[in-house]
Order: sequence, then C-alpha cells, then structure tokens
Amino acid sequence: MSTTKVAIAPMKVAQIPKAGADFEIVEREIPTPGAGQVRIEVRACGVCHSDLLTKEGAWPGIQYPRVPGHEVAGVIDELGPGISEWQKGQRVGVGWHGGHDGTCLECRRGDFGNCRNMKIAGISYDGGYQQYMLAPVEALVAIPERLNDVDAAPLLCAGITTFNALRHSGAFPGDLVAVQGIGGLGHLGIQFANKFGYNVAAIGRGPENAALATKLGASVYIDSKSTNAAEALQEMGGAQVILATAPSSKAMSELIDGLGTNGKLMVIGATFDPIEVTPVQLISGSRTIQGWASGIPTDSEDTLRFAELTGVRAMIETYPLEKADEAYARMLSGDAQFRVVLTM
Repeated sequence: MSTTKVAIAPMKVAQIPKAGADFEIVEREIPTPGAGQVRIEVRACGVCHSDLLTKEGAWPGIQYPRVPGHEVAGVIDELGPGISEWQKGQRVGVGWHGGHDGTCLECRRGDFGNCRNMKIAGISYDGGYQQYMLAPVEALVAIPERLNDVDAAPLLCAGITTFNALRHSGAFPGDLVAVQGIGGLGHLGIQFANKFGYNVAAIGRGPENAALATKLGASVYIDSKSTNAAEALQEMGGAQVILATAPSSKAMSELIDGLGTNGKLMVIGATFDPIEVTPVQLISGSRTIQGWASGIPTDSEDTLRFAELTGVRAMIETYPLEKADEAYARMLSGDAQFRVVLTM
C-alpha cells in the first residue's frame, strides 16, 4: 500500500538568492518542524517596507537564499515534538518579533522585546513569502476567528506598532493626539487613536488627504505643505502626543514645537538621518522624544482583539505569491493604498 509523504511534497517559495537580487519563485520540500517549532500553512503574508532589509542585505548576518516576510497569517499544519499548548488547525500568525533566547539579561527581566538575540521572521529564518514555514513556538500569535487572514497580516507589524506605541504614550481619552503621515502606518494610527477616544489631528502633505483622514477618524486635518503644523497644533492647545509614522526626520523635527506641556514625540517611522532638536525645546514644557518598536506576540494578540472589536482595518492591495516581485515593487513605490499582502 502506497503512502503520501506530505512533509516532503513540493511547495512554492518566493526567495531572494543573494543580497540585492530579484525575487525568484522556486519549489522546495515542505519542511518538518523540530523541537520547539510548528509548521504553519501560510494563508497571507504582508509585504512590509522592512522587507527591504532582507532584499538588499541591509541586516548584518543574513544567510541566503532567504525568504522574506514577517506579517504572516495562517494555520498550524504540524507540531514539533513536545508542543502541547498549541493545536493543529489553530489559526496563528507571526510578526516582527520572531523569537527570543530567554537567557539574556533583558529576557531574564521579562523584556523579551529587547532580547539581545531576538529572531526576526524573514531575516533570522525563512519568513512568510512561501506556502509553508517553520516558526519557533514563542513567536506565535493567536488570530481571532472573526478576523480574516488578509486583514490580520498587516496588523502583525504596522498594526501592533501603532497600537502599542499609542497605548504606551501616556495620552488619555480626550487628549489631542497628532498622527504625522497618512500611509501604511499612519492610516492605522489614525484609526486606533480615534478608537482610543483621542482628539485626533492628522498631518499630511497636500489637501488630497483631507477626506480620507476624516473618514479614518481624524477630527482635524493639517496640510503641512500650506500650514505650519506645529503652530496649528499649538492653536489647538498643544499635542499631548505626536505619533511620527512617516520616515522623515526633517518632518519630525518641524513638529516638536507642536507638543504641549509634558508632550511626547513618539517615533515609529524608521529613518537613519538625525532628528534635530535643541535642549531648550525639550526643557520648555518638559517635552520628550521616545522611540518605539513593535511588541511581543501577546501585544500582537491585544492588537488583533482590539481591531476585531472596534473594526480597525488596514486598507489593502493583494497579490498572489507568484507575483511577489510586483507586490514588493508596489510597496516600495509608495503608491499602494496602503498595505500590500501576498495570498497563497
């Protein structure tokens, strides 16, 4: 009697053969999970700007070929030895936090998000641009049943980053909170800020974003091309928090004077050029600047449950896995509205 060895059947993979190379669609054998791992049948995977780190080899130590993708939504297909807390068939995701060592000083203090040896799906190991992937059990995120895979995927990076930054910002319901940028991060930040009960000011460049900002939940739209945004915020009493989502240090620097007393510039838009600020700007009004990374899997679960409850959703363009190169180019162009997701 013949048997079918599912674990070695071919699967489709969109991989980067070497740093700077184009995507190639290849077939690989479906991997078998080892101890501490599960195998996920990937249903959707977001295409994030941070995937550039894998595509261009900008993260030290990446081994190629490598499969990008850290906004993974799917279902557990197989459990590794000794795993009992998760079940086959359970819907799960994997976000930016793809695992931690549990032994470094930060982990011993419970600060897993700052693990010195943190793993990242698509960088430390193959991510979600494939039909099946292996993931360490500590990276798994439970996905609520009423949230579909395509909607869940971008919430595992862009969603958790904005949600988690806002809920740790110190702002209270009714406070003036400004969201700089109406893009992949910003359009989610406006929605979360609105659902948190903040008085939301959206800051964009050009009048064409005004209607969308209002639809997403902003109380006011500030066009930074025609208006001094910092002065506009001060006329409203000063922002308790400015969530800086667009990767422009110049734009962030120009907003610092828009902070109110004890106001905080919360930086989540990643860029390498310096934010310019004088000590007097910070001393006056006791202002602060804080960076914020995404979060750990339990933070992702909080994000997904809150989105499920309140209706926060990313605006998404989908592409099949076979068109990973087109999807990546679309994301990189900045023209996508607003997140790009691969479907398997």
